[in-house]
Amino acid sequence: MAKQSAPRELADIAPRLVEITDGVLFADVWERPGLSPRDRSLVTVSVLAALYRSEQVEFHLGVALDNGLSVKELSEAITHLAFYAGWPNAMNTITQLKKIVDERGV
Repeated sequence: MAKQSAPRELADIAPRLVEITDGVLFADVWERPGLSPRDRSLVTVSVLAALYRSEQVEFHLGVALDNGLSVKELSEAITHLAFYAGWPNAMNTITQLKKIVDERGV
């Protein structure tokens, strides 16, 4: 898994939030052995998509690809969640996935 961290520019206004994000979320929770980084990415993308967290889901779609999920798998997960989390959430997320795929040339 690529090393994740909170955006450095946020440390200027919220140094403790950045510190906790890096030290607890990314260095502890994401590193726990109970789930692989790939599985954690699938869970994270699904939850962020379901909650319509557009800014965060865009970042985590890239992480998911880096963690070994395929575009096909992400597309299938997004299609599946459309029925449980709503069509607008799925369409927003699939649009962001398309953008990332186009940018990366995947």
